[in-house]
Amino acid sequence: MKSLPACLMFSMFSLAAVMPASATVSVTSPLNGATLGTIVPFAAVGSTPCSKGVAAMGVYVDNSLLYQVNGNILSTSLSLANGSHHVTLQEWDLCGASSASAAVINVVNTATVNVSSPAAGATVPSPTPINATATSPGCAAGVSSMQVYAQGVSVYTVAAAAINTTLNLAAGPNQLTIKQWDRCGGVASTGLAVTVTAGTKLANLQRAPNWNQWGESPPVYDICTSCNGITWKMTQGIKTPAVSGSATEFEVGGTVPYSDVLWSNKLIGQGTTLGLPDTSQTILPSIHHLVFDAEIYPTNLSATQDIELDANIYLNGVGMEWGTQCNHLHTGVWDIWDNVNNKWVGTSVPCVLNEGAWNHVNITFQRLANNDLVYGTLTVNGVAHVLNITVPPFAVPSSWYGLTLNYQLDGNSKMASYTTYVDNLSLTYY
Repeated sequence: MKSLPACLMFSMFSLAAVMPASATVSVTSPLNGATLGTIVPFAAVGSTPCSKGVAAMGVYVDNSLLYQVNGNILSTSLSLANGSHHVTLQEWDLCGASSASAAVINVVNTATVNVSSPAAGATVPSPTPINATATSPGCAAGVSSMQVYAQGVSVYTVAAAAINTTLNLAAGPNQLTIKQWDRCGGVASTGLAVTVTAGTKLANLQRAPNWNQWGESPPVYDICTSCNGITWKMTQGIKTPAVSGSATEFEVGGTVPYSDVLWSNKLIGQGTTLGLPDTSQTILPSIHHLVFDAEIYPTNLSATQDIELDANIYLNGVGMEWGTQCNHLHTGVWDIWDNVNNKWVGTSVPCVLNEGAWNHVNITFQRLANNDLVYGTLTVNGVAHVLNITVPPFAVPSSWYGLTLNYQLDGNSKMASYTTYVDNLSLTYY
């Protein structure tokens, strides 16, 4: 290789020595091509050969300046819509020059609203149970609030990441939207259409008169009114503990292991305690949906073998028993009743109740056109589980006609005495 003349080499060295270094924007977030949540972090440091330094830095998103800060350090987060965005982080120095770094990012909303009830497309009663939870993984500060809209109008707001309430909605088709806001400016929503029926609510059934009361001895569990070794008590009008101010106390005890006590009330039809004999037989044939709702206060879960909740319809020689029980000390799950095979069938829903506190239990049932029984949704303390289990009915004497409600407590291996309280017990039908 030929050598350059000494004078030329000297000239190039002198030029390199006097050329200033270029201004830069060093970006640590976001990186080009990144996929991010709706809350996008921006972080960069600006440098300049200007002796006066960097005056300001800014963030452009799709050619719009969304953020600006004085100095050479930029650190912020911006809420961006879903989709692809061109972002530019720019610095301006005090000598009138500027430099920038550009990138293309993709934004995906990671915030969600999960609605457990009602189900989309369902026919529901009013008041309507609303259960939903919100998450926002892209926001470390979490969810700030949730809101329910019916027909575009806000009808409920809560400053939390979960909704567990019942709302009075107008009868007919309803478009519901459940929306959440996080503390970083992110928003997410879920919409669903439901049909609301007014239904008929039989309320405060724990106060109803003339409850039947029986003991049941193993292994046959036939009912008895004077049962050796089984004791029980039912006391209405309890003020403490109570939700409504008038709860009912149910107590079991005795000496016969695994014995039970059944309380039952005839609501509609023969023997009605509510003045609803339905002699024209227009009510029962029209019932295709039932919603059981109650507040239950257990006092000694270590002795509580089972808590059973049943609704029964007897019509035209067909028996339909929607039986559910919290199988607390045996399997620890909720069971449903198999009418035909006369046995309990376990579900995958855990039975988790709070001792010494009120537990809100809501169960939906359906009667199909062929009288098959459907177990719908089981909701305990705001956590909803979709059962969607269908079982056939069973034959009964054609003279049986009515709707009844059962509450039963089962004893453990030592038949240790225990008490539960029940309040706001209702059954809604439509």
